[in-house]
Amino acid sequence: MATLADVARRAGVSPATASRIINGSPKPVTEALRTRVLAAVEELQYVPNAHAQSLARSQRNTIGVIVHNVSDPYFAEITSGLWRVATEHGRLVIICNTYRDPKRELEYVELLRAQQVAAIILTGSGYHDPAFTKALTAKLQAYERTGGRVAAIGRHEHPVDAVLPANEMGGYLQGRELYELGHKRIGVLAGPKRLTTTTDRIAGLRRAAREYGRSLPGRRIAYGEFDRDSGVTATRQLLDAEPGLTAIAALNDSMAVGALAVLRERGVAVPEQVSIIGFDDMPIARDVTPALTTVRLPLADIGARAMSLALDPTADNTGPRREEVPATLVRRDSATKPPA
Repeated sequence: MATLADVARRAGVSPATASRIINGSPKPVTEALRTRVLAAVEELQYVPNAHAQSLARSQRNTIGVIVHNVSDPYFAEITSGLWRVATEHGRLVIICNTYRDPKRELEYVELLRAQQVAAIILTGSGYHDPAFTKALTAKLQAYERTGGRVAAIGRHEHPVDAVLPANEMGGYLQGRELYELGHKRIGVLAGPKRLTTTTDRIAGLRRAAREYGRSLPGRRIAYGEFDRDSGVTATRQLLDAEPGLTAIAALNDSMAVGALAVLRERGVAVPEQVSIIGFDDMPIARDVTPALTTVRLPLADIGARAMSLALDPTADNTGPRREEVPATLVRRDSATKPPA
């Protein structure tokens, strides 16, 4: 395999000159030298070192994206939007899965900083953990001082540019829909208590309950992991503890799918006996039976907007930018009036 020194010898220039030309350095060289070096590269089939190119150009071309789990449909949709914008700008994306481990998240920020990525994008919920929040903020600020950019999705507790899904409003829309239909006994399938997304969505449900003169007691909230299997477990827990429920509000569609499975195995008709409403409007929401009434967040667009913030060269020092993304209710077949 040809080396930089081989190219320099073939072109009759110094290795430093060959490196500047190959790696796109802004330092001027004559056109004759450029032609000789590029001809030597072609003849020897030399493959440049990407890290050396980045250093020579004084430009970072890689974006680090930290997600809870990219195999989760929620994060897969967001990542598709991130990737689209990154590709349009000729950027490489590195995906880091934390599996909701705060320690791993801190380690990834340090690793991406060491790799001199152009930007770090944090996707997913923040944590109700002041010590972690303080430590992460410090690491992000240290990274920004080196010229890196940071954008976040749903991380309203960090002083960085952020795209904020309307989680509280989405929970309110769930509650309003069910109360308008006449439901009084509503159960909730929630995500982990430690996540801000969970508490924001529950806060919206509670706001709707107050508005309609109802209550949402803690015994009607079952917590899981925002996945289908924990939706199954949480639904069984709710139905066993509160057999009179006429509706279930799942705080994401995966848990709602788990609820549908439990109700089907118990012979409970949806929505004739129990209504179900989801959150996020994942593609599967249209394909289950009955089709899932849910709250829609434009997840791919959220990812695209976060990447655009991270790559925006016009950003100034006036403070973190916040872009709020609205939630909308999508009515399908899984929710109706309670049984008489």
